[in-house]
Amino acid sequence: MSKIKQTIATAKADGRKLLIPYLVAGDPSLSISLQLMHELVRAGSDIIELGIPFSDPSSDGEVIQLGAERALAAGTTLSSVLQLVAEFRQQNNTTPVVLMGYLNPVEVMGYEAFVGEASKVGVDGVLLVDMPPSESVNLARLLEGLDMDLIFLVAPTTSDQRTRLICERASGYLYYVSLKGVTGASITDTGSIAKKVAELRQITQLPIVIGFGIKDEDSAAAMAELADGVVIGSALVSRIDQLEVIEGCVDSNALSQTVAFITSIRKRLDNLK
Repeated sequence: MSKIKQTIATAKADGRKLLIPYLVAGDPSLSISLQLMHELVRAGSDIIELGIPFSDPSSDGEVIQLGAERALAAGTTLSSVLQLVAEFRQQNNTTPVVLMGYLNPVEVMGYEAFVGEASKVGVDGVLLVDMPPSESVNLARLLEGLDMDLIFLVAPTTSDQRTRLICERASGYLYYVSLKGVTGASITDTGSIAKKVAELRQITQLPIVIGFGIKDEDSAAAMAELADGVVIGSALVSRIDQLEVIEGCVDSNALSQTVAFITSIRKRLDNLK
């Protein structure tokens, strides 16, 4: 059983909603990303989605696009993201890490090389935004053989046929995109989200988490009521952008303050029991 599945099973047994923050690896530096990952665990995160910076992040809004630009400018590569996970594992071998990004860097490295190295350093899942489910068989087979999960997005515009194929190919959890458009927008139609999640429940037993547009305690609680958990992305990346970096370092209090809203969201979600 993968570490993601174990974490989800424990959360379900405890009646705990999943809290999954997303940050761009290398924004503003790999060393600060490492510190932030540990802070996020202390804040109550169940799983960490670690973004692989890419030059053309077509599904992301301005906040995450700028985070990717900062990471790339700092020299972050897929190989250095994998090394970041290895360093995280030196102190934490329990919190699942999902690499989230775009297909191009993985294709350049090669599926077998990527999966082999990802498994070696302790990656638990992969979410490639632009990988068609119909072309995912080879990657899924490689990941499954090493107890790693292949996670997919389902959007409001995803066709029924494609949704069913995604549910067949996905493992770990299903990431439902709460709105049409890119990351960073605001949720405006909770009713349609509830309807879509209910429909997904009819065709998959995978846990469903909701992302895009979740900015604070209220929006996190509203979406967690409908699903098994929530993903927090742009709201965290925008706070990371405000960090004052002096000679490559950030004050530890500033790091704690950056993730303090994650702690607040954790408490709010726990009160939903």
